[in-house]
Amino acid sequence: MSGHSKWSTIKHKKGMADARRGQLFTKLAREIMVAAREGGGDPDTNFRLRLAIDTAKSQNMPKDNIERAVNKGAGTRDGSADALEEITYEAYAPGGAGLLIQAVTDNKNRTASAIRSRVTRNGGSLASSGAVSWNFETKGLISVEVADGEPEEVALEAVDAGAEDVDVMERTVEVTVSFSGLGQLRAAVEQLEGVQIERAEIALIPNSTVPLERSTAIQTLRLLDALEELDDVQKVFSNADFPDEALEAYASTS
Repeated sequence: MSGHSKWSTIKHKKGMADARRGQLFTKLAREIMVAAREGGGDPDTNFRLRLAIDTAKSQNMPKDNIERAVNKGAGTRDGSADALEEITYEAYAPGGAGLLIQAVTDNKNRTASAIRSRVTRNGGSLASSGAVSWNFETKGLISVEVADGEPEEVALEAVDAGAEDVDVMERTVEVTVSFSGLGQLRAAVEQLEGVQIERAEIALIPNSTVPLERSTAIQTLRLLDALEELDDVQKVFSNADFPDEALEAYASTS
């Protein structure tokens, strides 16, 4: 499990997003709108939309909010979805780890300025296009909570169903699969007893990681959280390899 994925799992367990529930719903709605705009409003034929809706449901987003976002994206009657643009920014964190910052915005200048400010204020620097992205591949990522049974057994079942990589952290199994195999693997995992899918998403997975010392790791974690607090930022991916003691120390103070 990459360091950043492990941090995302820890945050999910601690419920750190609850304090920013309204902001989370805004981000989920934007992802639904863009997915519906790009591939249509039917989740049965638009896999990205189905993932976005499933994620929204897992975060207890109201059904009316989900339907409204789908209709806005598919119909664009008020132009709100047409105004949204997807942009990926590249940056370096303290210690040299690469960052890919995915944003959905209706104002590129505002978003670029806010991201630049957060990055530089937290000891990082923006990078040119391609400087970081060459090290990442688009994959499917599934995080499974094992309520009954052994997580190691679930990991083996996932491998048999086509997983490229698995990692076990306590009762959580994180599974990486090819982008094209995400739907099939998710369906297979859903058939397993005693498990619950916490997240299933399209992710950018690094081919190589940068190990960080404790102090630099904590500084990088602060930067990741600062970026994810921005309304226009949807997701941040990193190839930072955080030591466990840094993750635990930062989680205890967050």
